[in-house]
Amino acid sequence: MNESSQFSLLKQRRFAPFFSTQFLGALNDNVFRNGLIILVTFQGILVFGMNHSQVANVSSLLFILPFFLFSAIAGQLADKYEKSFLMRRIKLLEIALMSIAAVALITKSYPMLLLVLFLMGCQSTLFGPVKYAYLPQQLATSELIGGNALVEAGTYVAIILGLIIGGLMIAISPGDQTLLAACLVGFAVLGYLASRRVPTTRAVDPDLKISWNAWRETGRIVGFAREDRTVFLSILGISWFWFFGTVMTVQVPAYTLDMLNGNESITTALLVAFAVGVGVGSLLCERMSGHRIELGLVPFGSIGLSLFAVDLYFAQTTPHVVAVSSISEFLGRPGSIRVLFDLAMLGAFGGIYSVPLYALIQKRAKRRHLSRIIAANNIINTVFMVIASLMAITVLSLGFSIPELFLILAALNVVVAIYIYSLLPEFMMRFLAWALINLLYRIRPTGLDNVPSKGPAIVVCNHVSYMDPILLTGSIRRPMRFVMYYRIFQMPFLRFFFEHMRAIPIAGKMEDEQLMIEAFERVDEELAAGNIVCIFPEGAITRDGEIQRFRPGIEKIIARRPVPVVPVALGRLWGSWFSRRTGGGLRKIPGRLFARVPITVGEAVPAHDVSAARLELLVRTLRGDDR
Repeated sequence: MNESSQFSLLKQRRFAPFFSTQFLGALNDNVFRNGLIILVTFQGILVFGMNHSQVANVSSLLFILPFFLFSAIAGQLADKYEKSFLMRRIKLLEIALMSIAAVALITKSYPMLLLVLFLMGCQSTLFGPVKYAYLPQQLATSELIGGNALVEAGTYVAIILGLIIGGLMIAISPGDQTLLAACLVGFAVLGYLASRRVPTTRAVDPDLKISWNAWRETGRIVGFAREDRTVFLSILGISWFWFFGTVMTVQVPAYTLDMLNGNESITTALLVAFAVGVGVGSLLCERMSGHRIELGLVPFGSIGLSLFAVDLYFAQTTPHVVAVSSISEFLGRPGSIRVLFDLAMLGAFGGIYSVPLYALIQKRAKRRHLSRIIAANNIINTVFMVIASLMAITVLSLGFSIPELFLILAALNVVVAIYIYSLLPEFMMRFLAWALINLLYRIRPTGLDNVPSKGPAIVVCNHVSYMDPILLTGSIRRPMRFVMYYRIFQMPFLRFFFEHMRAIPIAGKMEDEQLMIEAFERVDEELAAGNIVCIFPEGAITRDGEIQRFRPGIEKIIARRPVPVVPVALGRLWGSWFSRRTGGGLRKIPGRLFARVPITVGEAVPAHDVSAARLELLVRTLRGDDR
């Protein structure tokens, strides 16, 4: 696994030109969109009779509508054609659209700007599947979290700069938008030049026949996404984040005007806080996940979204009566820093929430259909964003304030999170494991690449504490089915965890022979299904810290289903709170909290070389003197 920093990708041709192309496109989108919204909001311009709040929501709808209409075609094109070729053509289209926008700005043709906004949505629709399908073709699995984090962070840095540049262009010359027009065309040209250095990335399905029936093809590509339940639920999770973010960010200009009594510079500051948060949260993902796709970060992110949305409601429940016209005045007013902090934290937890989901889709989706699955993701994202805009308009028209809308959103986020995690317990189980091991221990895993990335295998490990299954769950990338003594399986609180991990309870022949037979049957079924089964061959938690004799049950399993066996050793857990150092049960007081715990994974042993004695020796060697 590549453990180098994600920032090293910025020096490599397989990533840097692509990143620059993506960054400049996102920058141009936001200079244009936010310049238009600020222009309409703070200069009192009516477009087709709509006020500033209505124009903000309609603009959002116009930009995202093409994602629903044309993503199916965009996904097919991205799978059929070489990706650097597509990127260059899409950037040429951006130059043409920004030239039209420049003319519309100079001539003050605001209805034309709304049309260009719709066409920019079309251009972004074409680019989306190419962008996310490019990454897994050029990056290793261990680089996907870092690569996605950089793209996400770069996008939000582009948003920050887009907000600043868009606002500055309006502020410098409120009556003449020539400067803004020049920026739009200039960034489009720079984006095209960057795209010319993107390396050739082969087409994954060059024989694909394009179906121009968007409606029929939409159903087909959504079907591709539904083939893998985890992929589809990940798409739903990402779509919910877009719902959440749409409701939050679209209201910021009106929130600034109606609640904070501020101007466009305050709007920019609030959106910058949110964007900085997303960038920082995204970049933290790689460090928090240890260069791997850590699903436990997803529930952690969703918890933060609800907490800080609630706090944003309490930060400003009534409109300010005193106007502020500068950021320094705003920061000097009580409660303002709290508003900025809440928005920054919402962005940070949003980044932590979304980056692992994008990486998971790229890893688990079929490569041949990946662009179309990304297109399906864009379609479902769009549906959620349209619903978000309609919900915001409806709630506000019913007389609710914008802070009350934030509170409603926080409650909805809790409901949606509970629903999604009940459908896919793996997310919540990974979160509980990740949270517990990071609160109680400092895990130091080595040799994780020795666990097969696919196919059946057995993991054998020494048994030191009640926390061993959770420590292994939080460290090894693939889900495992644990075989454990039935009395441990039945322990309060832990039983809930073990049941959702699909653990396999087992008893000794003298205790419950039928349960033992059923356990061996279930082990064989899991291996036949291509899963990993984890066994503690000692049969019980050690009472003296030493590794006990490995029992021959592992040989019986291998004789029936020959699969590789991976030895794993846990160290420095003897004497911890959950060990049996005092002679049985849990210790009365904590011991060795926050201890550095080595988890050492050895090379897989072929089935024909497996014996209980050999595996015991391997685990003893891997552990060494670290009891």
